[in-house]
Parts: sequence; C-alpha cells; structure tokens
Amino acid sequence: MSAPDTVQARGGAYLQTGDVRTYYEVRGAGEPLVLLHGGLCTVETFDGLTPLLAERFRVIVPERRGHGRTADVPGPLSYRTMGADTVALLDALGISGAHLLGFSDGAVVAVHVALARPELVRRMVLIGQPMNHEGLQQGAEEMLENISEMLPPMLAQLYGAVSPDGAEHFAVVIDKLAAEWRTEPSFTLAELATITAPSLVMMGDSDLVTVQHADDLRRTIPGSQLAVVPGATHGLPMEKPDLVARLALEFLTGESGG
Repeated sequence: MSAPDTVQARGGAYLQTGDVRTYYEVRGAGEPLVLLHGGLCTVETFDGLTPLLAERFRVIVPERRGHGRTADVPGPLSYRTMGADTVALLDALGISGAHLLGFSDGAVVAVHVALARPELVRRMVLIGQPMNHEGLQQGAEEMLENISEMLPPMLAQLYGAVSPDGAEHFAVVIDKLAAEWRTEPSFTLAELATITAPSLVMMGDSDLVTVQHADDLRRTIPGSQLAVVPGATHGLPMEKPDLVARLALEFLTGESGG
C-alpha cells in the first residue's frame, strides 16, 4: 500500500478554526484525552500508544499547523500560537475539560494550554521536554543548532507522504521551528507553579532533559509525579509505548495496574 493510500485509510477529519485547518483523529470513548505530538512529527508517531489509551479514553490526536496533514500558515511557528490553536480546537469540538498528553514540543504546547485556560485541563502527562533551556542535557543546545542534519529520515518521509504543502516545504517548517527552539521554551518555575492540573513528568534515562529539571517540574507543579524510564531516549513514546501507556493510564485514572 502506498503512503497516500495509507493516509486516506486513517479516517481522520478536518476542522477550520481561525486561519488553520486542523487535521485530527479520534479513537475510543470516555473522557477526552488529547495527544500532542512532538515537533516535526505526525499522528503516526503515536500509533503504538493511541490504541492502548483508547481502551479507557476518547483519544483525540490533532496535527498542529505545519505538521503532517495540517497545512502551514504564513508567519512564524510559536508554542504560544500552537497552544491557542489547541484551545480553539477543543472549544470547537465542544470539549469543556480534557486530559493532555504532550510529547516533546507537545508538552510545551500542553503547558501553554494549561496556563491560558486552566479550566480546560484536568491532568497532564508531559514527556521528555524541558520547560526552559537550563533543563537541557549538556550538548543538547548544540544539537538543536544543527537539527536539520540530525533529524531521523523517517520524519521527512512521513511529512512528504502526507503534507498538503508538499515534501519540499519540510525545510521551511524546520527553519521556523529552529528559530523558536533557539529561545523557547522559557518558562520560569514561578510560572509553572500556577498550573492547576496535576502532571506526570515522564522521561527516558537518556533523554534531552536532565533528571534534576524533571524533578524540579514535579516539585513545582502541585500534585505531580515523576517517572524516569530506564533504557529509553527522547523517543520514549515510540520505544516503549506499552510502558508509557501503563504509566499514563495509572496516573490519569488513579488506578494501579498492580
């Protein structure tokens, strides 16, 4: 099956909010749980995780502007704007409260949603993302400076297969995100302390974020927990989806799997 055929078979939908026409998919039933993918990712990167979470939740997986099947929009890409897009999508879908699971850039977007509209966010799972540059592992900033040379080829292939902007636009999106990554995120602990949604801070033991920073987040956001997964990198949700799903479900439901 070719990539375009696979795209058509996914069964997602589009919703226009403001200047962005967002592609999203829905699986399962129950309380809403919104999955927010990483930078330069598509919904496919959550394919190992989504069906496991959909056993307990109505899982909504949008693709942000300039990502996957959601076309880019003129102007810069910013976490704040993508957070506002997420709020607009939830409002348009009539969702008054949801859990958020954000991976990498998606975790920053989740925090922007939680700060802008706290009543919308019940609980959060924040995976593999420092909330300021002080939380990056040594050498991570240098990696971000050369991100176009270090990206897994899979990301460009996925983008090229599904983007309405065409494969050649991937370089434009990389440049837009790289400009944002040079200074953002830049949350202070004082800002994060105002979050009202208890959060599970999750990371691989070989992630981009330091354990100290992740624990600072755990201590700063009231009612939060920390999970450091052994033998995992920044690709934790793709590397160990079963474990990520179990930890997320236990936290979001308050039920232990035993």
